[in-house]
Amino acid sequence: MEEILVNMTPRETRVAIVENGILQQLLIERENKRGLISNIYKGKVSRVLPGMGAAFVDIGLERAAFLHISDIYSPKNTTEGVIESLLREGQSILVQVVRNPIGSKGARLTTQISIPSRYLVFIPNLDTVGISQRIDGDERQRLTDVVKKYLSEADIHDKDLEDLPLAPIPKTKGHKKNKVKVCVSYPKNPQKVQKTTYGFIIRTAAEGVKEKVLQADMDFLCRMWQSKYDEAKKAQAPALIYAELPLMKRVLRDVIGDKIENVRIDSREGFREMQQFSQDYLPDLTPLLHHYLGERPIFDLYHIEDEIDKALDKRVQLKSGGYLIIDQTEAMITIDVNTGAFVGHRNLEETIFKTNLEAVPAIAHHLRLRNLGGIIILDFIDMKSEDHRRQVLRLLEKHLQKDHAKAYISEISSLGLVQMTRKRTSESLERILCETCPTCQGRGSIKSAETVCYEIFREILREAREYDSQHFLLMVSQIVGDLLIDEESNNLRHLEKFIQRPIKFQVDPYYGQEQYDIVLV
Repeated sequence: MEEILVNMTPRETRVAIVENGILQQLLIERENKRGLISNIYKGKVSRVLPGMGAAFVDIGLERAAFLHISDIYSPKNTTEGVIESLLREGQSILVQVVRNPIGSKGARLTTQISIPSRYLVFIPNLDTVGISQRIDGDERQRLTDVVKKYLSEADIHDKDLEDLPLAPIPKTKGHKKNKVKVCVSYPKNPQKVQKTTYGFIIRTAAEGVKEKVLQADMDFLCRMWQSKYDEAKKAQAPALIYAELPLMKRVLRDVIGDKIENVRIDSREGFREMQQFSQDYLPDLTPLLHHYLGERPIFDLYHIEDEIDKALDKRVQLKSGGYLIIDQTEAMITIDVNTGAFVGHRNLEETIFKTNLEAVPAIAHHLRLRNLGGIIILDFIDMKSEDHRRQVLRLLEKHLQKDHAKAYISEISSLGLVQMTRKRTSESLERILCETCPTCQGRGSIKSAETVCYEIFREILREAREYDSQHFLLMVSQIVGDLLIDEESNNLRHLEKFIQRPIKFQVDPYYGQEQYDIVLV
């Protein structure tokens, strides 16, 4: 049984996806930090970087967004692979965000626009019909035929998109300055622009859906795109053209599948808004929506708050006594598997194998729960048996198939390491809920009180040689002050004798362990 719990407050929406009473995924959106993925902007190229094959685009955010040449839609035979032939500084261009700003990196963009609905993904200017790999057999052919029939009959190809900055093309003789035109191929006459086409990708949710419903979905997407196209032509870059739906509506559109039996919302206003959206666009989902009126907070039903706290911990305990250590850095994620207290019943090789097998579902679960992405290194306990290695790898592939984020897995190396990547589009759970420790500045450790004392002694020696003062006053933390009174008191007296000046200190309860000041008096 799967259900969705929606916890809403005026400034934050949290969505918990629960399967058999266990939290599988947590989605969080805050009013002042809404994600940008799928937003469409009319941006302005601020800088072209030939050496990187990329450009920075101003879309109105604090940091310029990044557009790589591989993410620039260019019809067949028009791309020479040189970024300067496609973009120029000051040029207006229609782009869509495919990855939120992460850390110090700006948003990542594409010029291949796509707009999702419940059953389809609409792709303007690309004549194609794609379909989810999860749909097969006769249903796959039926759905493809329905969409192709619509595309062949609908009157959607007669619009000349002369001014739409969607697919930049190289500058050629005869093109007007500062004007970008949409072409299917190089035009023989640069003043004549060929007509555009539309495409669709059929989503998994479309399986079994009637033709009339799909046609209505396609009509809606085409009409909406036409209005956004008109808006884009008139807008002054940088400008937001299309904003993605808020989280509570995206859940209805993207997350709810056949296995979801219940959606509980703890906000009366939020429930009414989701219910209205469902009735207008997704009427088949309306019966699943329920306003939660229980006295207990909705996330207490399955101990969600406790699970969130555990998901922020580096250590993940396994039932056998083994454990995982998950480290998240700027460059990559590392997950270390350890036997811990698990000693097994037969031999060491069997103990290692069972620990690695038990670690696999826990790894897959926490990748999704913590929303970990990018480069990931899995450090399994070294296995001598080739068959054991193969079984562990196959099990990992099986569990990752349940994950909606795309992942690529390498073979297990001789050291027991598995390199993998998982698509990262937004910040991890830790990055959303936590901030860098002001004491350790993200190092994960701080200098010991003893180290700080010796650092203070060296600094006093340095300043005693440079400055002529009557005595020194130290401002230190409580733990450092306690050490100066106790274990380091003799060293402090010897230092006073050596510099021939008294040293006094004062404890400030607001000072961190590494923080101190030396005042010349």
